Amino acid sequence: MTDDAPAAIPAPSLRYFATITALVDEPVELGDMPGGARRIIPIRGGDISGPGISGRVLPGGADFQILRSATTTSLEARYAIETDDGTRISVENHGIRTGSPDDIAALVAGRPVTPERIYFRCVPTLTASGERWGWLTDRILVGSGVRRPDRVELAVFVVD
Repeated sequence: MTDDAPAAIPAPSLRYFATITALVDEPVELGDMPGGARRIIPIRGGDISGPGISGRVLPGGADFQILRSATTTSLEARYAIETDDGTRISVENHGIRTGSPDDIAALVAGRPVTPERIYFRCVPTLTASGERWGWLTDRILVGSGVRRPDRVELAVFVVD
């Protein structure tokens, strides 16, 4: 058996959808708990831009994190987007961020780390209604992220 998919099953392709920039506040540290230290990162706003979409990240969301080890963090963000046409889209984003112990410690402390040194991937679910954006609810999306001291930047792709 090889790692190649059978010829009858095509590999999915990725199509760039948008970049989401979420501005974040200082973390709320909950401390050590079963499964790892927990923290909440409030989302205070931001924007979304891509071919055919632009808008803003609404304040009031948050990223609920579990620091599973010195190198791995599980991420679960929930927030909303409002497009320039007034449509509101719910976002639930599950991801994982990992790197060396020193790089992760720097991120947790709010210091910048070169993005290439961090593995940050996610699976955002966008839920919307209406003719223009309802299709998002029926698609799998994947993303690649970068954590900056004051924001998170996500490049989001549709799996075709």
